Amino acid sequence: MKKKAVITIDGPAGAGKSTISKILAKRLGYIYLDTGALYRGLAYKALKIRISIDSSAELSELCSTTKVDLKNVNGRMRVYVDGEDVEDRIRTEEVGLIASKISTFVVVREKLLDLQREAGLRGGLVAEGRDMGSVVFQDADYKFYLDATLAERTKRRHKELLLKGSTAEYQSIQNDMSIRDKQDQERAIAPLKPPEGSIIVDSDNLSIEEVAEKIMSMISKK
Repeated sequence: MKKKAVITIDGPAGAGKSTISKILAKRLGYIYLDTGALYRGLAYKALKIRISIDSSAELSELCSTTKVDLKNVNGRMRVYVDGEDVEDRIRTEEVGLIASKISTFVVVREKLLDLQREAGLRGGLVAEGRDMGSVVFQDADYKFYLDATLAERTKRRHKELLLKGSTAEYQSIQNDMSIRDKQDQERAIAPLKPPEGSIIVDSDNLSIEEVAEKIMSMISKK
């Protein structure tokens, strides 16, 4: 039997990676892997126990004493930290900023790299993140880089948070997103950029459905 494909979706915060990846995974009958959630899981614990996220030594201790697991729940990989399902606690802007910060440390990336690759061994995976096609799954069958302007991404994130009952202000979200962009693009290890051989998809002025259809058509043609 032919092994199912591995599809990577990379791009900056707010580009629509999560929504598009979930749609693709559902249509293809694949597992959806949100790799950013792994970093958020560690960030959540770092915030919880109040360690210094600028200290390599403290982050090393965090990594050595923290158990991070992925469990397939209804076709989606959920993140467990020390046996606790933390999915519903890691989606705040604060946790996202910390996740971006700690992802610049080698010890953190090394801890999570094998876990991510293990998820793709059998194929049938849509992996979303910032270095999926460039580092984690360099031999992926399909690589996409989803992009959008900062203004468009901020508008989407603001709308998403308002629907969840958040009172976050537009300017605050834009500032946080700009900081994350800078951290992700300038980090020494696996900086955010379109992976070699990837197809860049500009999602500005496109609906979620239009982006999904565009990517699905590229997959079916290859």
